[in-house]
Amino acid sequence: MMTPVLSTEAFAALGAPNLVYVRPIKAAEIIASVPAAQIESFELDPEQTLYAVHRADGERLAVLTDRDSAMAAALAHELAPVSVH
Repeated sequence: MMTPVLSTEAFAALGAPNLVYVRPIKAAEIIASVPAAQIESFELDPEQTLYAVHRADGERLAVLTDRDSAMAAALAHELAPVSVH
């Protein structure tokens, strides 16, 4: 049996447009990928673990300091969060 190949857009639209995933990331990833002006008011240790909320297509929607807050933020925006390790 062949595994179907889906585009990012097709995967995102696959019956769960409100599905988001929460994954731990190192603050260093945020420091490297976000303009300094957007994070200058935050004190981040590059080794600190943060929690990112992503759409199914991989777009990062939010970054929070703990998993519970990330899950709660997703639920507050009527999204269905799942954890990714």
